[in-house]
Order: sequence, then C-alpha cells, then structure tokens
Amino acid sequence: MNMIPHDRFLRLDLVLERTGLSRATLYRKIQSGTFPRQVRIAERCCGWRESAITEWMNSPISYLVDNFPPQA
Repeated sequence: MNMIPHDRFLRLDLVLERTGLSRATLYRKIQSGTFPRQVRIAERCCGWRESAITEWMNSPISYLVDNFPPQA
C-alpha cells in the first residue's frame, strides 16, 4: 500500500459513515484481514489512514491486508 505524502487519519465515526459498515462488521473484517487495521496516533487514540479506506472502498470484495495473519 502506498501512503500519500499528506495522508490524513480518519476516526471511527467517519470511517463508519464513509463505508456504511456497522461497528461490529468493521471489527469483524479487521479480524479476518479484509479491512485496513487502525493506526495508533497517540497513547489512547487510533485512526485509519484515509488512503487505506479509499483503497478498500475501490475494491471491498477482493481487499486483503498485507501480511495477514499477523506474525508473532
């Protein structure tokens, strides 16, 4: 995935609004590797890269997270 130089972070509410997914469905998709993972922005703050959400929206059926499942 290529990161745009001025990529911004989207918070949960905006991601849910843009994708039309429910919170439960979004987290199920993250667990299965079919939705981008959150990025830690600060100690108690996470968000999603806008470019990752756009990439998912362009091809939601065939989207797979690189390196899934996570390696220990």
